[in-house]
Amino acid sequence: MKRLLLLSVLLIIVLVPVTVFAQETVQTVANAEDLAALGLVPAPPAWSLGNFNHEFQGWNNCGPATITMGLSHFGYGFDQTRAQQWLKPNIEDKNVSPWQMVDFVNTQVAGTTRALYRAGGDLDTLRSFIANGFPVLIEAGYDPPGNTQGWMGHYLLVVGYDDATQRITSYDSFLGPNVPYTYDEIREDWSHFNRTYIVLYDISREAQVHALLGDDLDTTQNAINALEMARADAIADPENPFAWFNMGTNFVALGMYQEAAVAYDQARNVGGGLPFRMLWYQFGPFEAYNAVGRYGDTIALARVNLDNGGEFVEETFYYGGIARQGMGETERAISNFQAALNFNPNFTPARVALDELVAATST
Repeated sequence: MKRLLLLSVLLIIVLVPVTVFAQETVQTVANAEDLAALGLVPAPPAWSLGNFNHEFQGWNNCGPATITMGLSHFGYGFDQTRAQQWLKPNIEDKNVSPWQMVDFVNTQVAGTTRALYRAGGDLDTLRSFIANGFPVLIEAGYDPPGNTQGWMGHYLLVVGYDDATQRITSYDSFLGPNVPYTYDEIREDWSHFNRTYIVLYDISREAQVHALLGDDLDTTQNAINALEMARADAIADPENPFAWFNMGTNFVALGMYQEAAVAYDQARNVGGGLPFRMLWYQFGPFEAYNAVGRYGDTIALARVNLDNGGEFVEETFYYGGIARQGMGETERAISNFQAALNFNPNFTPARVALDELVAATST
């Protein structure tokens, strides 16, 4: 009863601000005639893309391997080593976030291939992009056959779908090329990561990608749309920790940190709580708790992360540093930021935070 009451309260307190955001940012979704004018087609019942090179991932190398497979569609000639060296210079690094992979494509890959990412995708999203020639990477929960380590995060390169068999086809860096997953498996596992997806495209087709995104092109509206999906999940099953976590993530994207903190609190306490690896991959709780001054909670979660393998996740040190800075512990904050950069010199947030803090303390 207490949890249901909290759900009702949370729904009430977010209704008005989200509606206001939506009214300010919503864009008109392109209609069929507009899409046709751009050379785009409706998704047929089945479609698949070809011209990919499969790579089995190296150690902890799911992200670099999967983005490399996606780029191979555009003639990219390197193996996963190049992406790994930039995305995770330390081979033990357990996570590469979607924004980092997008940055890799847009800043480190020569040529005209580009990438963007959004949240709140669904099967229609995958169908539309695949049918129009755009490879899509999704981030999902993963517990493959024979896995003895429990739940973990994983990227899949989606290259095809078939409505008749209710399956998508993926290039899976763990299992191999042309690996099928049922629509139900995708719906469930993708929801563990806020239904986040990365679209790869040639810059000459950027207008087509934007048209297919519709109002999700606007990042604020995208967060609102993804929030509504997560809220619907929580209404359908208040004991679903991933639904609450996704609500928190989208509240963070909207700058609604108090609401995010409440949602994350729920995620940690309903349905048996979250997998222990959750904060290897997604860091919204750190951001929300720091934003509302709950630095002790951030430090406590960072310590749990460190005890569970999170010493190989630079974000653990970074967000711990933000908390230490908020607590006035400047030297410990500097040490944390330096630890994050020692682990991954290309982790820009830690570099910016360190430079700003050092500059502030030297004046």
